[in-house]
Amino acid sequence: MDCKYYKLEIFIPTDHLDKMRECLKEADAGHLGNYDCALSYSPVISTWRPLEGSNPYIGKVGKIHMGEEYKIEVAVAAEKLDMTLDAIKRCHPYEEPGINVIPLYRIGLF
Repeated sequence: MDCKYYKLEIFIPTDHLDKMRECLKEADAGHLGNYDCALSYSPVISTWRPLEGSNPYIGKVGKIHMGEEYKIEVAVAAEKLDMTLDAIKRCHPYEEPGINVIPLYRIGLF
């Protein structure tokens, strides 16, 4: 079975939601049939500790940080995956963005 779509889960600081939505729109992520810009987002609480040599957007080196982020979920056509990941990395403020790439073998009624 061919994988035609991937679901991306992208973790971003709450002040970057609009910027990331624009980035995803420009990459044509969330284009499903006769609809585009289809994504969902929800607030999550995340923790991380920046290690020595890092340049954290949020938090301090050596200290565990807990903060609110948004998790964006969006489907991307397989042929647009690399282009979309490049666009996300360009507009994401973290030096190590949290992005999960999950193969989807069925979307909706496709």
